[in-house]
Amino acid sequence: MRGLAYLAEMQGRPAAAEFQKMVDHAGIVRNFPLGALAWLGLARAERIDAAKDSAARERAKADYQKFFASWKDADPDIPILKEAKAEYAKLQ
Repeated sequence: MRGLAYLAEMQGRPAAAEFQKMVDHAGIVRNFPLGALAWLGLARAERIDAAKDSAARERAKADYQKFFASWKDADPDIPILKEAKAEYAKLQ
């Protein structure tokens, strides 16, 4: 929840730190949607800084790809997946 609050405030670094905690402890959330959504949150946090930091842009791309890999068998019409694909396309 804290990561989402930071995202809403467009605070990329603090948001990334919160989502990184979940990614670092993936075994806890591996079988839950929150595990995949942590990668999406991390990608979105990195995307905030991507305009001024090319390293953040590359990290965001990699995080989106990890999210897509974890949802590879998901229904392509899921709104959050569509949003993520549109966000990823803007990074290209």
